[in-house]
Amino acid sequence: MKTRTPAVYLNFKAYASATGKKAVELAKVAEEVSKETGYEVVVLPQHADLRMVKESVSIPVFAQSADPFFEGSHTGHITFNTLLDVGVDGVMVNHSEHRVPLDYAQKVVEMAKKYGLEQLVCAATPDEVAAVAAFEPDYVAVEPPELIGGPISVATAKPEVITASVDALKRVTKKSKLLCGAGIANRRDVQVSVKLGTVGVLLASAYTKASNPKAVLNDLVAGLAGAP
Repeated sequence: MKTRTPAVYLNFKAYASATGKKAVELAKVAEEVSKETGYEVVVLPQHADLRMVKESVSIPVFAQSADPFFEGSHTGHITFNTLLDVGVDGVMVNHSEHRVPLDYAQKVVEMAKKYGLEQLVCAATPDEVAAVAAFEPDYVAVEPPELIGGPISVATAKPEVITASVDALKRVTKKSKLLCGAGIANRRDVQVSVKLGTVGVLLASAYTKASNPKAVLNDLVAGLAGAP
């Protein structure tokens, strides 16, 4: 399934509020909002929940990480054989909470391309955006790590990081699209992000820990209006 833009990417991380049956519930809410609004919503549950979530919803489902192996004696790794069997639509790599060397990330991107999965590579700075753009993944997400999970979003605290990342990406390739994350929590954060040149946002706790996740997500996707 080729994801559409603009989009909201929801990282479930490993929060108790977003694992097991609760992961399925949140994914179904995301599916409802996507169908009702027409905007793309992508979910990234933890690996143990991938199959259950994928079998429960029709929206795109990405793995939170992957390793550049197909199968074999790779204890503890997330192999592409498994991800293909589950039927995921894409993979994320190099999140700030699961950093890998850039050459490792490149191998993951190359394998994902080989097997027809979309690729989302995270970067902490505009310079790192430029570095991973050389792999030409489908998406690059810039997330200043000091703002992740905090009360102030990158769109408010460091909009210059977004504009510099847009410029960095364009200098390297026209094939990749930019997302941004870190503290994204509401419609205004999304509006600012897309106005500055992203095609969407990547977030976690604002949705997964919300008392009314559907209301939060409706507010977030409303900010996508006018995005490229």
